[in-house]
Amino acid sequence: MSRDRTRHLYAAVLLATAVGAVVGLVAPETAKALAPLGTAFVALVKMMIGPVVFFGVVLGVGSVAGTARVGRIGGLALGYFLVMSVVALAFGLAAGNLVTPGRGLRLAGGAPPSVPAEAGEDLTAFLLGIIPATPLSAFTEGRVLQVLLVALLTGFALQAMGERGAVLLAAAGHLHALVLRVLSMIMWAAPAGALGATAAVVGATGAAALGSLAAVVACFYVTCLLFVLAVLGPLLWLVARVGLLSLLRYLGGELLLVLSTSSSETALPRLIAKLEHLGVSRAVAGVTVPTGYSFNLDGTAIYLTMATLFVATASGVSLSPGEQVSLLVFMLVASKGAAGVTGAGLATLAGGLRAHRPDLADGVGLLVGVDRFMSEARALTNFTGNAVAAILVGAWTGGFDRARAALVLSGREPFDESVLATDPAPAPPAREVLEHG
Repeated sequence: MSRDRTRHLYAAVLLATAVGAVVGLVAPETAKALAPLGTAFVALVKMMIGPVVFFGVVLGVGSVAGTARVGRIGGLALGYFLVMSVVALAFGLAAGNLVTPGRGLRLAGGAPPSVPAEAGEDLTAFLLGIIPATPLSAFTEGRVLQVLLVALLTGFALQAMGERGAVLLAAAGHLHALVLRVLSMIMWAAPAGALGATAAVVGATGAAALGSLAAVVACFYVTCLLFVLAVLGPLLWLVARVGLLSLLRYLGGELLLVLSTSSSETALPRLIAKLEHLGVSRAVAGVTVPTGYSFNLDGTAIYLTMATLFVATASGVSLSPGEQVSLLVFMLVASKGAAGVTGAGLATLAGGLRAHRPDLADGVGLLVGVDRFMSEARALTNFTGNAVAAILVGAWTGGFDRARAALVLSGREPFDESVLATDPAPAPPAREVLEHG
């Protein structure tokens, strides 16, 4: 989906959300009758959960094999990405539990039972339930955890097959692109879904719904800001002796580009070039940045867990600590398929809810109207996280020149924009960089 068309879609979603809110306030009964629009859109997104999770995880696991071959750089990068993903997911859970946006909304359909979806099952039965009767039944029955298991096994099998596996992995990449194209088509129904979901909720709860939506957006922005300042900033200074504000000022143009497009991927080529100018070695930048765009999505991780708690709270449900930890683990793996594609984050969110609390999955429709506002914070946090990651990995592996960084950040070695004047091609995929770089 092109950037211009995406902007038109976002504008339509915002307009539909505003219209839905007005209808909900002025004509509550009519607004409630529009609920099927939101339900239908969520059903379309849920239809794509299995394919999105499967191909995203298969490709993610397949790329790990290549990353491992670069030795110290790849190993440190992957370890760092894993730790930061857990921290970001935990930030989202903590913020959602402390602020509890959505409290008192009571989404349509009533409060579901307070017991977990697997109540009455012991741990053994739950684990056995993750194993599908056949690989295809995981998809036909809509069991997301079963799909995840099949995807992990497939990814590891492709690793073990060597060159033959690489051919199949390339085919999986094409199928993944097809799935994401279908998902992009479905997203054009988002305005109707936003209209129906917003109108129905506002019609049932009044202005409280608007306040709750504003609260979750504000909470998300504050949480992302705290993550950047309290986690990334201190790490950057302690390891590389680089000030976060100085780095952000140096990357100001790229941050504006990310903000205007709501996508961190638009600035990927410029980020690599400016990191190399800053003093990060080409090997480190070429491996860490492209890989990070799949494995190091801090903003997306915060969004997934916080949005889940918002939907649960709005439905009058309190997720147990065990359910929240299980959800964190699922999102840690499944979010690898949510990079840079409109609608993939919503599909992953719906997948997490469907796997842990199927009764909450329909609540995802309420977030469609405000997802555009949250996407900007997601993209900025993802971009900043990957810039910091490259510098940290460079410092740990001897691939970062601190003296040059000091000169560049002080303004004495400005970046030559003519380097990018020829509109460079996007950076090669992580796997290609790892195998040929």
